[in-house]
Amino acid sequence: QVQLVESGGGVVQTGGSLRLSCAASGRTASIYGMGWFRQAPGKEREFVGSISWSGGGTRYADSVKGRFTISRDNAKNTVYIQMNSLKPEDTAVYYCAASSVGFLSYSKYDYWGQGTQVTVSS
Repeated sequence: QVQLVESGGGVVQTGGSLRLSCAASGRTASIYGMGWFRQAPGKEREFVGSISWSGGGTRYADSVKGRFTISRDNAKNTVYIQMNSLKPEDTAVYYCAASSVGFLSYSKYDYWGQGTQVTVSS
């Protein structure tokens, strides 16, 4: 089992920045990739970006490319998402997830965090 705990959400104005963290514990050796997803009210959950746990390769949704950056600190078993130039449409609950098989948008993510709210005010 892998446990994931997100932190860092909050309220920010349009154009502002936030950094979310996702701390992993448990069987972290089984993690291949980590993903960030978000779900806005009344909408389906969508892929935001992901990172390879070992190699550091990243993927991003087109909607966040150039604004969001995902990184990891393996020593701390923590993944980060730095979100800049935030827009009201970025408002959502953000979830991190761990996959034992990949790090793509369609990879199977087995473990999920509880989510953290990000609200961007206009």
